[in-house]
Formats: sequence, C-alpha cells, structure tokens
Amino acid sequence: MPATVVVGLQWGDEGKGKTTDLLAESVSHVVRYQGGDNAGHTIVIGDEVFKLHLVPSGVLYPHIVPVIGNGVVVNPQTLLDEMAMLAQRGIDTTRVRVSAAAHVTMPYHVALDRAMEARRGGGNIGTTNRGIGPTYADRAARTGIRMGDLLDPPAIRAALERILPEKNALMVGVHGAQPMELEPLLERAVAWGDALRAHITDTTGLVQAALAAGDHVLLEGAQGALLDLDHGTYPYVTSSNPVAGGACTGGGVGPLQIDQVIGVMKAYATRVGSGPFPTELGDPIGTYLLEKGREFGTTTGRRRRCGWFDAVPLRYAVAVNSVSSIMLNKLDILSGLPEVRLGVAYRLDGELVDRWPLSLAELERVEPVFETFPGWDEDLGGVRRLADLPAAARAFIDTLEARAGVPIAIVSVGPERTQTIVRTERPARSGASWGAVAT
Repeated sequence: MPATVVVGLQWGDEGKGKTTDLLAESVSHVVRYQGGDNAGHTIVIGDEVFKLHLVPSGVLYPHIVPVIGNGVVVNPQTLLDEMAMLAQRGIDTTRVRVSAAAHVTMPYHVALDRAMEARRGGGNIGTTNRGIGPTYADRAARTGIRMGDLLDPPAIRAALERILPEKNALMVGVHGAQPMELEPLLERAVAWGDALRAHITDTTGLVQAALAAGDHVLLEGAQGALLDLDHGTYPYVTSSNPVAGGACTGGGVGPLQIDQVIGVMKAYATRVGSGPFPTELGDPIGTYLLEKGREFGTTTGRRRRCGWFDAVPLRYAVAVNSVSSIMLNKLDILSGLPEVRLGVAYRLDGELVDRWPLSLAELERVEPVFETFPGWDEDLGGVRRLADLPAAARAFIDTLEARAGVPIAIVSVGPERTQTIVRTERPARSGASWGAVAT
C-alpha cells in the first residue's frame, strides 16, 4: 500500500489536523516529517479539543503508530509535556516513536532564537522563539545533537564540550545574553534520554517495514507551502520544507512510494508573523474572520492576519506539491458575509499578472485583483451533502476547484470531525473513494 502525504497549500493553519484525523481510520502509521514545536494541530472530537505541537495527530486512534520523523526538530521537554497531557486525558502514548536521527532543540537554540529576533527589531521575521531556526542551522552545519545521542551520556558530554563554548561566545559577545553552563545542560539531556528511551528508534526502518507489509502510511507536514524554505516567501518562511517533497527526506520514504498528495486549504487566507500578504484585510471583515474563525496560533496564541483567499499562489502550490486532491476547510466561517471575494490576479507596476512572483520585492509591490461572489447567510454546520449547500457557496467551491486544477474532494463545514462533506465522485486514490457520504 503506497503512502499518502497531507500538505498545507497556504501559509499554514489550514486545518491539516482535521484532515489527518479524518483519514486516520484507514491508516496504520501517521508520520510527522518536518518542523518542530513552532507548529500545532487542533483537533475537535465532540466536546474535546486537542492541541498538539509535536505528537502526530494519529495518536488519538488506538490502532495507529504515531511517528516523529528524522526531518523534525524535537524539543524533548515539549514532547514529554505533551505526552503527559495526552496520558492524563486517557490517550495511550506508549506507541509514539521518535527518529533517532531527529535533531534536538537545546535550550541554547531557544535563547539564540529570542536574541536574534530581538536584534532584528522592526525587521524581525516573526518566529515563534522556539529555537527552530538555530536547530536547523546546526543540522546543516553538522554541529547538531540528535535524539539518538541522548541515549549515550558520554557522547552527549563530548558534544556539549565541543558546542557550548561557541554558543556561549555567540550569546555573550554578539547578543549580550547570559552564557549557559555545561553540567546543568548535560543533566537535562541525560534525563530526557532516560525518559524517551522506549520511544527513540530507527523510524525509517519502521516506516519502510510498514509499507513492505502493505500498510497504509500517512505523512503529515506542518506549516504550509508558502512558508517553505525554498518555495515560500523567503526570508519570511520557516526553516524546513513543508512541501510534499519534504515527506521523502523527513519521513524516510521514496518518491515512488507516494501515490497521493492531499492539499489542504481554507476558504480564506491567514498568515502569522511578518511577510507579504497581498489579500490581507485591515478592516471589519478581517476582524470578523479573525473572531469567527478563532484565528489564534495553536502554539503561541498570536492573532493571525486574515484576508481573502488568494488564488494566484494556489496553482503554484498545487504544482510544486503534485497535489492530487484538496480538502477545503472553514467554509462555514464565510457565512453571514454580504459578499465573498477571491484574489484572481495582481497588478504589478501597472501590468496585470496571474503568476506567483518569486521575488520578494515584486510581491511587496503587487495590488490584488478580486472576483466578487454573492454571500450567504445559512449556517452550514449541519450540512452533509454538497447539494444542500447554498448556491452561492457551491459556486465559490466550483471556482476554487477550477483555479486549483485538481478536485476538491472534501469540504469542512465546522471544526468537529463529523462536520464534513465528502464528495464520493472525487476519488482518494485509484480504485478507492473517500467514503459513503452522498453529494
């Protein structure tokens, strides 16, 4: 059974947690393949709300092995705290597996992240101050500590004796921050290793064995394509590759083992932190989307910047991810607006363009061109058939699908697991359907 990738098509926060949760019943492993505790998934099941930062969404199902892949940077304390929270709520976390090759976010990474953002002042990137960038920088520089190292105290001591003088020189000499002592760091690292020993393993071997046995593996990314280190709005991006290709390098699968990529987007756009956002709304409609959509960061609680859906980068995101079908979330949030707008092109230096500019300078100069749709007032929370949606909502979906160039197979009309419309004529993979819900 080939693998499935779930990837965000916007600036993250598209509702990938609900997508993964919806698909999880049919899979054996859910693999998180990049990012760190700077991201989060919110899952609503009945009256219960779960906010996850490192543990894959599949942990909520007793039959699934949740896997943190080698492409993830792991703050061990965050992971332990999250597993303890889940255990207190009756969720079995003994099945969680963490790649021995995943890099460790150390306290000095967090301190450096905060110091660097503070020095940038008004030109800051808008990081979550969780140490993600510095951890990935150490990985690329081949000076990082990996999860498997936590199981070997002498190796950890040797690594810290090599790394810490350089980090302290940087923190004190450049950023004016306090230095860190080796022994307390070593004590914490060894304690993390002891606590996580049963969970740290060769996850690539685990995933490959599952695929060889015919199991269905689901790989989930954090953030979204427009925040990708290589394909996003650089430098206002994350430090890893959320695009589907990142599932291969960060999850331990080969390209030919993936047979479908499910893109996730919501019916409007949001962005956290700094960076260009052509369709951003600074008016009462933007506030309406913020409040009704509860657009506050799962990890930081920061207000998300809100705006109309932008179709210009959509085709780009679909292409670089080889998206086979789409889940559209939060259509219900648009109910009650007198009209709904869709960004369809840009004016750039007086010229009309429909391409996604790869130059940050160009993107900061564009003015969005909108197509306007009539709004609808109906509450969509109870709708389970596409035919029962208001005509205006169906027209908006059809336009989004045409712009994307691939089928919108699932439409979410509320946060709860059951508040979902599945379009059975839109196949999930060759020879299989999404489910038995009528259109």
